[in-house]
Amino acid sequence: MRTPRVTAGAERELIENTLDRNREALVETARGLSEADARRRLVPSLTTPISLIKHAAAAERIWFQRFWEGLVESECDGYAARDEGTFAVADGEQLADVIVEFERASERSRVIAGRFRLDDTREVPGEGTISLRWTLLAMIEEFARHAGHGDILREQIERATSDGATP
Repeated sequence: MRTPRVTAGAERELIENTLDRNREALVETARGLSEADARRRLVPSLTTPISLIKHAAAAERIWFQRFWEGLVESECDGYAARDEGTFAVADGEQLADVIVEFERASERSRVIAGRFRLDDTREVPGEGTISLRWTLLAMIEEFARHAGHGDILREQIERATSDGATP
């Protein structure tokens, strides 16, 4: 990984480092795949390598731009509804562009989060009172889960490719 692991320091530094490493791990599950493989559906859901990255970008917008910055959905810099549309990838979107979209959303989230203390709170419909600490930990959980999904999908794709079969 490009992001070095921080194992000692202030709580915030440790949490933000873990989140950044999980962001990077998620991207690495898809980086370098062909466009066809990035869209390959191996499970009944909308989960594909590229859709995991697209979903993660939407999660960044939902939690940081909407809930912490206070923007309405239409003011966000991309899809920010809390529904399955977060996994939707348009036919013309390329994997590299979706990765850039996620990295841009992540950077904006870092800036927004930097304006708050870990104990600051917001009221979020359907969630109640959340702290920034909780939000950062929830994103760690979300991206770690999806990086695991991406690892499994990539393993299936690479195995099929090396066997000469189509998954």
